[in-house]
Amino acid sequence: MPDLVGERVRLRPIREDDVAPLRAIRTAPEVARWWGVLEDGFPLADEPTATRFAIVDDGAVAGMIQFGEEQEPDYRHASIDLFLDPACHGEGLGTDAVRTVARHLIEEGGHHRITIDPAVHNVAAVRAYEKAGFRAVGVMRSSWRDPDGVWRDSLLMELVATPERAKP
Repeated sequence: MPDLVGERVRLRPIREDDVAPLRAIRTAPEVARWWGVLEDGFPLADEPTATRFAIVDDGAVAGMIQFGEEQEPDYRHASIDLFLDPACHGEGLGTDAVRTVARHLIEEGGHHRITIDPAVHNVAAVRAYEKAGFRAVGVMRSSWRDPDGVWRDSLLMELVATPERAKP
């Protein structure tokens, strides 16, 4: 898969030399609180159905974004998830990365609907996704278990590419 280019970020398929920086970012307390324990094989072999990219800003790995695709024609859609180095939070990189992947999924992948589901209390993530064009659909109760073993709520958000809704 070719690199995807946003306004500021470059998204490139994950390479072997991205593994150490991505593992370091993923284990940062600010990221681990949302993503949990680091899986064996992360980021190359732990989730084979996801398409993953390193988020690169100014030549440095700043995080990871991934998407999954439902191919069943009657339910066709894609979903996105990502994390960023805490040192990059608040700079608009997440919004840019989400917009870039959403544009790719709509224009190249033929998807009309994309979902993302941040933790309800991850206010910064919700705000970033809203800036990328996602809108809240509803709360999914007790949908994920946090690193402390407590069931938490997620906010289901979607971007629908129809004439009534703007594309990212």
